[in-house]
Amino acid sequence: MADKRDQHPSRLSGGQQQRVAIARAMAMRPKVMLFDEVTSALDPEVIGEVTNVIRKLVAEHNLTMLMVTHQMGFAKDISDRVCFFYGGSIEEQGTPEQLFGNPQKERTQQFLSAVKEAI
Repeated sequence: MADKRDQHPSRLSGGQQQRVAIARAMAMRPKVMLFDEVTSALDPEVIGEVTNVIRKLVAEHNLTMLMVTHQMGFAKDISDRVCFFYGGSIEEQGTPEQLFGNPQKERTQQFLSAVKEAI
């Protein structure tokens, strides 16, 4: 992205803007980073790029990242642990394999069933 350094941020793609935002946050040397819909409005190719950046940061800096997302494929792919919230509280939590493969709570089952039908 060095070739983009003189461009106004509005001229950057969504994925480039996300990478700049992550780089700005990393300048503070955080131990925990919070992401709210980090992949929303990005095309699948760019989601892969952002995912790779996140994985690299976790590996190189031993970061904890808390992500809010409605994209279940992304959550399943990137997470060590997943929490399903309902009504402002954690309804169910576990590894991606546990939560997506064998949800225990009825509300989690209903949500995941609706997501699968929508795909």
